[in-house]
Amino acid sequence: QMQLVESGGGLVQPGGSLRLSCAASGSIFRLYAMGWYRQAPGKQREVVATITSGGPTTYADSVKGRFTISRDNAKNTVYLQMNSLKPEDTAVYYCNTNPIVRYSWGQGTQVTVSS
Repeated sequence: QMQLVESGGGLVQPGGSLRLSCAASGSIFRLYAMGWYRQAPGKQREVVATITSGGPTTYADSVKGRFTISRDNAKNTVYLQMNSLKPEDTAVYYCNTNPIVRYSWGQGTQVTVSS
C-alpha cells in the first residue's frame, strides 16, 4: 500500500508563491499518473493538476498559467509550484493517483492565501 505525505503549505499573501511536495512510499510510484487535489471549506475535493508517469501534464482552468506540476521518480516525489496565488486558492491540498484514486488520502497540507 503506497503512502502519501504532503508538505510545503503555509500562509502566504496574495501574489505569493509556494512549492508543495508529496512523498510517496513504494517503488510502484513511477508507474502511476499522479494528481494534486484540493478541498476548500464547504466544497468538494477537486483535481487541480495531473502528471502522467512519462511527464505530460494537465491543469484546471482556474490554475492554468500559475501552477506547475512536476515529478521526480527517483525520489518518489511529486511537486506543485504555485505562483500568483489568490485567496480562492485557499484549501487543503492532497496528492493521489489519477484519474483513479488508488490509495488512502494523506493528511494534506493547508494553503492559506490572505493579506
